[in-house]
Amino acid sequence: MTSEPSSTVTGHCLCGAVSYQVETQKKDADVCHCGMCRRWSAGPYIAFGHNGPVAFSGAENIGVYKSSEWAERAFCKVCGSPLYYHLLGSEFYALSAGTLDDQARLSLSKQIFIDEKPDYYEFANDTPKLTGEEFIAAFQAEGTE
Repeated sequence: MTSEPSSTVTGHCLCGAVSYQVETQKKDADVCHCGMCRRWSAGPYIAFGHNGPVAFSGAENIGVYKSSEWAERAFCKVCGSPLYYHLLGSEFYALSAGTLDDQARLSLSKQIFIDEKPDYYEFANDTPKLTGEEFIAAFQAEGTE
């Protein structure tokens, strides 16, 4: 079985003060329904997970907030766009799917923290749905890939 070749994925914030690029084979996005993500992004956080280096341009415009002992969240200091969730001590970034330049490549792969999702919205996509406990257990078992 041959793996798909890597491609360059690019993205930027609303005003363009911050941009980034990564090399990846991934084409999927995940939805997080946890209360912290919803408060940060004003709705469910839809993210493109990437485990590897991210090349940022305009890094001086990135504001970083340590949101827990294990992670930080970043935003553009100029326009306020949420940029990423970063797992400290790793190269894992959950890049905001809305910042990707080519969103047509994405497919929704799973929803996490489904036990924290409020009743007022529902995704039509038929995806695996994991509770927070199930997600953390799977994440720890598989690593960040």
